[in-house]
Amino acid sequence: MKEHGSLIISMDFELFWGVHDVFTLEEYQENLLGARKVIPEILDIFEEYNISATWAIVGILFFHTKEELLSILPDVKPTYYQEHFSPYLKLNSVGRDESSDPYHLAGSLIDLIASRPEQEIATHTFSHYYCLEDGQDLKAFEADILKAAEVANSKNISLKSIVFPRNQVNEQYLSICKKYNLSAYRGNESSRLYSPVSYQKSQSPLYKMLRFMDSYVNLTGHHIYSASDLSEDPIINFPSSRFLRPYNSTLRFLEPMKLKRIQNSMTKAAKENKIYHLWWHPHNFGKHPKESLRFLKKISQHFAFLQDTYGMKSVTMESAAHQLSPVLRGKQTEKTPD
Repeated sequence: MKEHGSLIISMDFELFWGVHDVFTLEEYQENLLGARKVIPEILDIFEEYNISATWAIVGILFFHTKEELLSILPDVKPTYYQEHFSPYLKLNSVGRDESSDPYHLAGSLIDLIASRPEQEIATHTFSHYYCLEDGQDLKAFEADILKAAEVANSKNISLKSIVFPRNQVNEQYLSICKKYNLSAYRGNESSRLYSPVSYQKSQSPLYKMLRFMDSYVNLTGHHIYSASDLSEDPIINFPSSRFLRPYNSTLRFLEPMKLKRIQNSMTKAAKENKIYHLWWHPHNFGKHPKESLRFLKKISQHFAFLQDTYGMKSVTMESAAHQLSPVLRGKQTEKTPD
């Protein structure tokens, strides 16, 4: 990883648990059903182009039946001041099993992802836990992470990476992540536009407009970085480089600009032996699957070119952390006085 550029792809797999407090099921149904259909196709593209990826999955999705889900809920739950943030208030709406409720349960899809080569199953917390919202606390977060680990272990999956829902990175909680053997997380881009904040603050019209523009025009930089820039304090932060914004039919004339923005940064990372970290949600592909998959294939083809030309590698967050941890620990030892 020190001698070549690296592409990290991470996806936040959450289905309705990721938007239950923003949309009604009817409003977002198309995206959610579409997400289920595109996941096998995303996996096929990754396999065709030898791309590794990290799938950060909400723990509640791991189940095949509602009965399984209800039998394993954490003892301590978040007490958000804004009660509608809590998914636990909506458990009554979950259907009997995955076939009757494809919006809240996804055991079969997780089994599929786990069966494919070079795909990491990571955690997006058990309950899509918001770490920067008023009312939640460290005790509830630990109960959530413990339950996420237990559910994954029941499927013989050892969690090593975490993506914080809504990118609400709370550095005070990283020691808990380390306690439960997580070694890496996805941080935010090094720009004020992407600083971790509560949901309400993230909806600032000005910041939303600037983040939108930054997807098409280079306003804040490439957000690539060297492995030597990272540290294990207490777990490794692999910051995001770019969110893959959903296809918008009204703004389809901007798609070439969005692609160029991503490709330029990937190329720069490959040439300079740096890391580029791209992320999105599968449900972002749900409404326009053909256009979205076509766009992903162009990114994958560009990666193949960079791999052939500059030796760029595709890595998961877990594999990147595994490679880097001994190096970073060695650096820390060198800094420690006798």
